[in-house]
Amino acid sequence: MSSPAGGGGPADEPYAGPPPTLRPVPGRFPVPPWPQAPGPYPPAAWPSAPYPPAPWAPAPWAPGPAPSPPVPPAGWALPPGTPPHDEPTSFLHAMRSRDWAWWRPLLGLLLLGVVFLVAGALLGVLGILTGISPDLALIELTDPGTLLVTNATLAVGIPVVWLAWAVAHGMRPGWSSSVLARFRWRLLPRLTVLALLSIGVVIGLSVLVAVTAGEVEVTGPVPSWGWLLAVVLLTTPLQSAAEEYLFRGYLSQAIAGWIRAPRTGAVVAAVVTGALFSLAHLPPDLATFLDRFAFALAASAVVWLTGGIEAAVVLHAVNNVVLFLLVALLGDAVTTDVVPAGLAPVSLALTAAGFGGFVLLVARWRRSARPELRTPALDLRPPPGPAPAR
Repeated sequence: MSSPAGGGGPADEPYAGPPPTLRPVPGRFPVPPWPQAPGPYPPAAWPSAPYPPAPWAPAPWAPGPAPSPPVPPAGWALPPGTPPHDEPTSFLHAMRSRDWAWWRPLLGLLLLGVVFLVAGALLGVLGILTGISPDLALIELTDPGTLLVTNATLAVGIPVVWLAWAVAHGMRPGWSSSVLARFRWRLLPRLTVLALLSIGVVIGLSVLVAVTAGEVEVTGPVPSWGWLLAVVLLTTPLQSAAEEYLFRGYLSQAIAGWIRAPRTGAVVAAVVTGALFSLAHLPPDLATFLDRFAFALAASAVVWLTGGIEAAVVLHAVNNVVLFLLVALLGDAVTTDVVPAGLAPVSLALTAAGFGGFVLLVARWRRSARPELRTPALDLRPPPGPAPAR
């Protein structure tokens, strides 16, 4: 054996220790492949860089498919805040969540109808017994007390819709508002301006045309007009929002949810809910029915354009508030609950212009505002492929 310093020992005794652990430098101290028989080693030339991979070296890295998200086992509850959809979907298909079933909207509609009728009847009776609303038929809406009870009865629809979402679908009530599962208040200021520029102007023109043609007589402010204005400003937006939650919200989402194709479901929901909405307002003639039907179609259109009911709520609220303000200041003959018989074509043309104008303004505005149109999603479905062998 040679000494550790390498200076002494027999020169003919070969080194028989373990293989070197460091890669030799090409051209210096050539080392033969290991193992070899004992004896003098012949010179061995190492390959020049780059060196071929050694048998023990890992295979070159190559990008592979993205890992699939973990699939929760059966019976395991999802963490709070997990999106209920595997794929982004539209507002009208928000009910088609991960645990969608065809019977859930039926259960929700049944619950909504029963609770809404019971709550509304109780509020109506309470208003009559307390003397707030002396009108048993709740028809004289120019009376502040009657309007207050009527609006409160309809406003009950908002928490009832939320209850239906929670009980029948097991989802957050906010899914009845928008694709973000909440009401997007930031959209209201600009939408209100657009509604005033379209339907607000058209209502004013309609009243002006009716007064000029002698179909409507201006009698001045109605009795208790101050109280009426206060009730209108404080409760009419809630009444308008409740009707939108019921018709353009839950009912439209239920109808569209039963139809797989989004566009087909949106069209069917708009037509069906529009007809039901118009009939619910008890139109006395065809012209009035068409007027309400046109409003409902415009509201459904802006719901599709914006991914929520905010624009429809604004359209409804501006329409009702402007109308009641004119009634309170000019007299109850100004009301447009019934389309004047002598001005039916002109009135319907103005209505179509106002509602259509609002839809066009919203369509143009959304290009810059870019409201959210799809729900957030997290795909928890198992990856496609054969089931693992057991």
